[in-house]
Amino acid sequence: MSEMKQSRSDAKAFALRLREMIVLLEQRTRTAKIQEYLYRHVASSSIPKQLHCLALKLANEHSNNAAARLQLPSAELVPALVDNSYFHFVLASDNVLAASVVAASLVKNALRPEKFVLHIITDRKTYSPMQAWFSLHPLDPAIIEVKALHQFDWLSKGKVPVLEAMEKDQRVRSQFRGGSSAIVANNTEKPQVIASKLQALSPKYNSLMNHIRIHLPELFPSLNKVVFLDDDIVIQTDLSPLWDIDMNGKVNGAVETCRGEDSFVMSKRFKSYLNFSHPLIAKNFDPNECAWAYGMNIFDLEAWRKTNISLTYYHWLEENFKSDLSLWQLGTLPPGLIAFYGHVHVIDPFWHMLGLGYQDNTTLADAETAGVIHFNGRAKPWLDIAFPQLRPLWAKYIDFSDKFIKGCHIRAS
Repeated sequence: MSEMKQSRSDAKAFALRLREMIVLLEQRTRTAKIQEYLYRHVASSSIPKQLHCLALKLANEHSNNAAARLQLPSAELVPALVDNSYFHFVLASDNVLAASVVAASLVKNALRPEKFVLHIITDRKTYSPMQAWFSLHPLDPAIIEVKALHQFDWLSKGKVPVLEAMEKDQRVRSQFRGGSSAIVANNTEKPQVIASKLQALSPKYNSLMNHIRIHLPELFPSLNKVVFLDDDIVIQTDLSPLWDIDMNGKVNGAVETCRGEDSFVMSKRFKSYLNFSHPLIAKNFDPNECAWAYGMNIFDLEAWRKTNISLTYYHWLEENFKSDLSLWQLGTLPPGLIAFYGHVHVIDPFWHMLGLGYQDNTTLADAETAGVIHFNGRAKPWLDIAFPQLRPLWAKYIDFSDKFIKGCHIRAS
């Protein structure tokens, strides 16, 4: 402005120069945003060599050591897998170390561990390492089942929506030729669109583990109620009281994410996840509807079987594919918000503290008071980008003297 004043330029020249400067600043801002998205994508999608090492060592142990190939659970405990007098938990994961922390924290904090049944679902490639770990590290008296997806009869019969969704997801991902470099090099798309496409390249979004929870009633046809656990949580209290919660006929017991002291974490409504600039979303949903969290959910499977929740979920996945991934940023929560709309029973926030993987405002003292803490976000506790003051809450459930842990140089910090 000083330069323009000295040169005594007219208003038109001043306006043109100002516009050029604004355009330049917008371009620099766009570039910075895209670089941030790219760095986050790389940091959160990479598999640490320590975890890769652990899976390989356990797979080798599985092939060479009969003790690492035990039937889980043992034959005399198999009836408990369908006995509704037990407390049933489901964990879907292809990360052995993460699964071991969830299992250890669940059992060690249980008042009646002999009544706890943990069903661990994994994929074909992780089945051997997962079975080897829990065969060699039993959590008696709790009952642990390790099962791969291909071992479920239901998944091998006829058309299965979750498998069809994976095929469509593969086709969408195949559009992004050149990978992250080509996506970032696009000069015409908005940063949010580029972020969505980078997410689509993340391995977890092409994993059956990501969508399998929507088929819990079919996977466990004999069970009436289960608690579903993500593999990036830590349990710090006895979870059996969850079975005493009256769900009032609802299907999904979850913590709301729009009310709480932490305004950054607990400020999530439908508009935080769904794209309300798209007419299909704007026509069907309220942007100010309170969102809820996946991670620690009570599912009443009896009530679920009387609904069309699963069909609704896949209907909206299909609509998102047709809309070129424009209805929401990728993930299972946005279609989950839609599918479980009207079927959610709000539970006390004590049971599920969120945000430990994407912000470091949470203090260690606050986190220690929660029943379940969730490292949702990119800064997973097994990654180098984890927040150092919060990681000990996760690491305390790992035995760093264990030969497999030591052999892969997995350390507490």
